[in-house]
Amino acid sequence: MSVWLVRGDKEGQYHDVALEQGFTYVSFVEVPDLSAATTREEIAALVAKGFPGANKFRLGNYSAQVFGFCQGMKVGDLVVMPQKSRAQVAIGRVSGPYAYRSDLGGIFHTRPVEWKRKDVPRTAFKQDLLYSLGAFMTVCQIKRHNAESRIRSIASGHEDPGDAGGTGDGDNGETQVDVEQIARDQVLAYIKTNFKGHGLSRLVHAVLRAEGYVARMSPPGPDGGVDILAGRGPLGFENPKLCVQVKSSESPSDVTTLRALQGTMATFKADQGLLVSWGGFNSIVEKEAKLSFFSVRLWDANDLVEVVLRNYDKLPGDLQSELPLKRIWALVLEEE
Repeated sequence: MSVWLVRGDKEGQYHDVALEQGFTYVSFVEVPDLSAATTREEIAALVAKGFPGANKFRLGNYSAQVFGFCQGMKVGDLVVMPQKSRAQVAIGRVSGPYAYRSDLGGIFHTRPVEWKRKDVPRTAFKQDLLYSLGAFMTVCQIKRHNAESRIRSIASGHEDPGDAGGTGDGDNGETQVDVEQIARDQVLAYIKTNFKGHGLSRLVHAVLRAEGYVARMSPPGPDGGVDILAGRGPLGFENPKLCVQVKSSESPSDVTTLRALQGTMATFKADQGLLVSWGGFNSIVEKEAKLSFFSVRLWDANDLVEVVLRNYDKLPGDLQSELPLKRIWALVLEEE
C-alpha cells in the first residue's frame, strides 16, 4: 500500500466538490483525455501535446506526476489531500481507475476515492509528516517517516503515533517544499501547544482589539455562551456589536455550536457573531452558516493565523513575546 499526496488545483476551488462526490483530481486542464494511455511514453506524448513549447525538464516533471496519478496510484492506496481554504486535510482510499470527466466544469482528470476523514486538522500530524505534506508537487508519493502506517492510524481516528522506528527515510520525490506552508504549520503547532483553552480566547481578544474593536473577554470557566463581546467606537457602543465564541478543541465544531452562538447573539442583541473553532467545522456547519452570511463568520485555525499575521505588529508586546514571529523573504517557486 502506498500513500499519495494529491493537491488538486492551486486555489482549491474543487476540493469541496471532490469530497462530496468522492474523488480526487489534478488540474492539468491542458492535457487531453488519458484513458487510453497506459505507458509512460504515451502519457508523455499527451502531456507534450498539452504544453507545446515547454522545456524538457518541465515536460518530464509534469509527465511523471500525471503518470503517477493515472497509473502509479493503485486501488487501495491512501490519498492525502490538503485543503487550501482551511487548516484541514482529507484522507481516503483510491477506489477505482483513472476517469476523464467532462461534467465538473474546470477539472477533468479524476480518481474515485472513498474518503475516510474529510476534516483532519493539520495539527493532528507531527512536524515530520507535515514537512512531507508541504511538498511542492501536485502529485507525489510519500514514503518517509513510516508515513503509510501513521496516516492509516490518523484516518482511523487515532493520534499520529510518530516515527519511533525511524523507518521509511527513502527519497519520495519531495525535491521542493512549500516554505510558506511549512512556516504556517509551525505557527499552527506552536499556537496549539501554547494557547490552549482560555489562551486561545486571549489570542482572539488581542486580535480583535488590534482590528479596532473595544472588546471584553469573559474570565476562565463557564462563560454563559459567550467568550468575547466587542463593539466599535471609543466605548464599544457603536455597530457592529459582535458576539464571539471560541472553541480550542481539535475536533470540528458541529451545528449545535453555531446555533448556540446565534441564540447568544439574540440574548446580547449583537449585530454579528464570530465562531472561532481551532478544529474547523463539519460540512453541515459550513452549509448552514451560508444562510447567515451577513451576520455570522466562521474562523478555523487557518483563518485565525491569517488575521494574527495581518495584525502582528499591533499586538501587545507581552503577547508578541508569547508568540515570537518574524518576517522573512522567500523565493516564489513555480512548479517545474
